[in-house]
Amino acid sequence: MTNLQNDLFIRALLKQPVERTPVWMMRQAGRYLPEYRQVRSKAGSFMQLCTNPELACEVTLQPLARFNFDAAILFSDILTIPDAMGLGLSFSEGEGPQFANPIKTADDVKNLPIPDPDIELRYVIDAVRLIKQNLHNRVPLIGFSGSPWTLATYMVEGKSSKNFQKVKALMFEQPQVMHQLLDKLARSVAAYLNAQIAAGADVVMVFDTWGGMLSHDDYLEFSLRYAHQVRELLNTQSQGRKIPTILFTKGGGLWLEAMAGSGFDALGLDWQTDIGAARARVGAQVALQGNLDPISLYASPTVIREKVAKILQDFGHGSGHVFNLGHGILPDINPEHVKAMVDAVQELSPVYHGLG
Repeated sequence: MTNLQNDLFIRALLKQPVERTPVWMMRQAGRYLPEYRQVRSKAGSFMQLCTNPELACEVTLQPLARFNFDAAILFSDILTIPDAMGLGLSFSEGEGPQFANPIKTADDVKNLPIPDPDIELRYVIDAVRLIKQNLHNRVPLIGFSGSPWTLATYMVEGKSSKNFQKVKALMFEQPQVMHQLLDKLARSVAAYLNAQIAAGADVVMVFDTWGGMLSHDDYLEFSLRYAHQVRELLNTQSQGRKIPTILFTKGGGLWLEAMAGSGFDALGLDWQTDIGAARARVGAQVALQGNLDPISLYASPTVIREKVAKILQDFGHGSGHVFNLGHGILPDINPEHVKAMVDAVQELSPVYHGLG
């Protein structure tokens, strides 16, 4: 049992009955909100914002003051672990993340430390505690990490990539080195998420942003295998309550059955996956989260409402659905369009739960 005032999100992830479909949004704390931009400016840089627990707490709570979201998500970045490993993370305008010391050799992998979350990543754990205190149990708090594969792509490429030439070359030419890197990352991710759970996170999510860039066999061997390892290492019981887990692979619609067998309670779906078909394939095993096209939030509130209605209809009756975007919200979306989405979910979904 939870002591949350609103536990719809938890119940839906565990496929328990709900009164309506819960809703939250990837990147819900971010640049589309003018109040976020003010705090970001005050912080001086994105990394200074991420590493300041008080400011991270402030921006985590901002969207809850505007919208009736059913969950908060920790404000942080997926690349905190590689940064804590000493790779020298920085962000530049228009360029995205970059590492000063990318992985190039087997020795680089061998010499990587596994960060202690309570030391090298203490600022994140402190932020989780502070956010949890300031939420006053209104809604659940989501902790998260990048997946081992996704972290590896940035660590080897040194930055964002279009073709993933360096990381795939390492994977093809020296698969044993890649496995060593991914194993080290899986243990690091699990320790990081376990520390977030111990600090108060009610749900944890693994973002596999670049798993969809792999071939069928390579996805199973180099991405899903290590997401499963993370799941196996998680402490999903905390203070007498179950901590639900979510796996999101962008472009992962081809592997839903395998993903459903990896131990996670829920799968995030991108917007290219038909949610009704996904439910028919795996819905008995896992809850599903998604999957409105983020671009649709540029449309009018009337169109947004129609798009929301279609996804709710496609999923159908019963629990096990968390409404979300199929990826993160874009920076120049009108906040009023987010409100239109949230309002539509809350107004239209009760009929699918026997209350409409």
